[in-house]
Amino acid sequence: MKIRRKSLYTGARDAKGLSVIIDVFRAYSVAGYVFGNGAEKILLTQTIEDALAIKKKNPDFILMGEKKGLRPEGFDYGNSPYDVSKLDFRDKRIAMVTQAGTQGIHLAKSADEVLAGSFLCIGAIVRYIQKRNPKIVTLVGMGAAGRRKRDEDELCADYIQLSLEGGKPDFKKMKTYLRTYMSAKKFFNKNLPEFPEQDFECSLDLDRFDFVMKAYRQNGKIWLKKEDVS
Repeated sequence: MKIRRKSLYTGARDAKGLSVIIDVFRAYSVAGYVFGNGAEKILLTQTIEDALAIKKKNPDFILMGEKKGLRPEGFDYGNSPYDVSKLDFRDKRIAMVTQAGTQGIHLAKSADEVLAGSFLCIGAIVRYIQKRNPKIVTLVGMGAAGRRKRDEDELCADYIQLSLEGGKPDFKKMKTYLRTYMSAKKFFNKNLPEFPEQDFECSLDLDRFDFVMKAYRQNGKIWLKKEDVS
């Protein structure tokens, strides 16, 4: 198994084999809680306008996502895992769009298979890859808006790679480091209520879920669907 490390939009475009598109703060942490709370699938739209158009035709769709970290006008929820962590999404139709995570999956057109990555289901990701045993694995940290590397995503990729190579990642050390890292400062700024402090803990709840979030195409659209991994 060859493990390739890539980052940002350019890395997503170059993803090959079984690819993991990583967005820890916060898209694929949000998606984890949505699936954990009963959703069957999530539609990943390319633009905010696409999502709004879907809701106009189908008012029951729940829209969630962000632009520059903030909830777009007309959306039901932003990009906060804490805000969705207690909600019931059973039998709900959901569409999501973000600047980094969801765009990364849309760009990973050369990959054979794509998973959404975060710490919430990282053990399941490792087990899934081990069972599939692909020739090539590409780990892509999406960073800030897909344009600037961020350590939370790179450390998530480190964790996956080290686990696949038989090592034992020190998650406690990673979490302690990330608490004071620039990406996390917004969660501890009382003047930024759209980034609640609880998002930090929610995004770093290691192995909360035993499923992977797998992307698939249907009728020209990209969806995420959870798949349990024993």
